[in-house]
Amino acid sequence: MPQTALNTTASFQALHDHYASVKERPLRELFATSPSRFEQFSLKAAGLFLDYAKNNVTADTMAHLLALARERQVEKRRAAMFAGEKINTTEQRAVLHTALRAPALPALVVDGQQVSADVHAVLQRMQTFTTAVRSGAWLGYTGKRITDIVNIGIGGSDLGPKMVCQALRPYQQDGLHLHFVSNVDGDDLDAVLQQVNPQTTLFVIASKTFTTAETMMNAHSARNWFLQNGAAASESDLARHFAAVSTNVEGVTAFGIDAANMFPFWDWVGGRYSVWSSIGLSVALAVGFENFSEFLAGAHAMDRHFQSAPLEQNMPVIMALLGIWYRDFFDYRSVSIAPYHQDLGNFPSYLQQLEMESNGKRVTLDGSAQPVATCPIIWGNVGTNGQHAYFQLLHQGSDITPVDFIATLHASHQLPGHQAALLANCFAQSEAFMRGKSADEVQAEMQAKGMPAEQIAALLPHRTFPGNRPSNTILMDALTPANLGALIALYEHKVFVQGVIWDVNSFDQWGVELGKVLASNILGELTGTPAQQSHDSSTNGLIAMARAALP
Repeated sequence: MPQTALNTTASFQALHDHYASVKERPLRELFATSPSRFEQFSLKAAGLFLDYAKNNVTADTMAHLLALARERQVEKRRAAMFAGEKINTTEQRAVLHTALRAPALPALVVDGQQVSADVHAVLQRMQTFTTAVRSGAWLGYTGKRITDIVNIGIGGSDLGPKMVCQALRPYQQDGLHLHFVSNVDGDDLDAVLQQVNPQTTLFVIASKTFTTAETMMNAHSARNWFLQNGAAASESDLARHFAAVSTNVEGVTAFGIDAANMFPFWDWVGGRYSVWSSIGLSVALAVGFENFSEFLAGAHAMDRHFQSAPLEQNMPVIMALLGIWYRDFFDYRSVSIAPYHQDLGNFPSYLQQLEMESNGKRVTLDGSAQPVATCPIIWGNVGTNGQHAYFQLLHQGSDITPVDFIATLHASHQLPGHQAALLANCFAQSEAFMRGKSADEVQAEMQAKGMPAEQIAALLPHRTFPGNRPSNTILMDALTPANLGALIALYEHKVFVQGVIWDVNSFDQWGVELGKVLASNILGELTGTPAQQSHDSSTNGLIAMARAALP
């Protein structure tokens, strides 16, 4: 049954009135009047600690936001997702990425499918395969040990495994090197092929249908490279150097991959939620199946928290509500992700797909025009690099951008002094965004340095910081497989809650499809007989230029 338009609900209207009364209240004042603010607005879950005290909220604000979550039936929709109901309504699919990281018992059965049993059967096959490769029992066609893994996929089949492998770098096996290829631009694959040896390389082709255009072009190019560059390599040798993550047995075997080395997953596994499935094969190869299992367990711990914790102490719910507060009331249009850990360098890109592909929707579930703004733009980079790039805009720019700071208390390395300096920068930036620097403070500082009054007057506006810029800080003890799993699941459930409140389908991606269809048509025009002038003048002109340049 369609939900009432969000902006007409009683809880939304109450929030609108509340916003008018608090929007000008500085964060400095909130801290000054509440000495226990840190304790009041922080919580722990699944190995993570969330400090959300540096947000423009009061206890009343949170009460209003929680009322909104309840009015939008977040708890009911949460139960429907975990039960396997077809909440992906435009594709009539269940959404069961949580089942991929759940224990085998209690068993989950959906539409007659033994979901739990099927998931754990694939996990067992992954364990057997990855153990063989990592131990050296699996050898290439010339009897040499595998030294390089090349994951060929795109979207969730690339972003997830690549991000997790980088994040768990200290857990990777010495002598086994991971590479990722996604772009149809041949420079991407070419750069990797120049680093590897056909006799010691294993390619993992990740495509559910085994028809994804970019992935299959790269896969066939890799296949040709192997046959042309491997010493006396034949098509029968492909089976020792190619594995597939797919459901298309015919396509996989026709390619030359042994069906025994095909690892399936299911239509209820969305691409951007798939790293927990056999799409994570590259992760298990990199860090070992035991660590991959810990990764799944960490996500499951966050699942349990999300399922059972009251909304008032529910970490994904709180993060989701803060995002709604800023997007639909303050009109903040982007969120910056600032992981203060170099190994989380791909995490902002991962969240771009997770959030923007999920909730970048302009219609509600019943097809009506969305009455409020939905997903903000997600972007960012690792600290401290961002401080020397775009933090200037975050501090003094005309737009306000909420920031999620992510850090670990303990480092993955043994270099003295670095971790303290890193954390000092992280905490200082969040404090600076909150406090700012008033004109009185700047003036007193310059006067103390003996600057003349004229110079102070000239510099004052340039050295004043408005502050009142919100942020979350997420801390974990260390970047372990379990904590990383919990962190990803935290954001997954945040996205789900926001989708429920906005009344959008967070699990389809029809906007991705249009460009694919047009690209296929134009490819034929670039490489085959030129078609009639079927496009706009700009596109026709570009096609003509490209046809003249292509060999």
